[in-house]
Amino acid sequence: MTTALRTRNMLTLAEVCEELKISRSTFYDWRAKRRAPRCIKLPNGDLRIRRSDLDIWLDDREDAA
Repeated sequence: MTTALRTRNMLTLAEVCEELKISRSTFYDWRAKRRAPRCIKLPNGDLRIRRSDLDIWLDDREDAA
């Protein structure tokens, strides 16, 4: 997989928060409670979320009604 393709499949915390319409503090709260999507912590401390992990996380929260 090329670096460009991998980068497109990994979202920044800001991108995830914008998509979910939540604040960064809400995301960190969810993460502390283990309710957030899986994250990758980069060597510089930044977080990335794979698009596939976010999609799976969202699917798991879909209301079956």
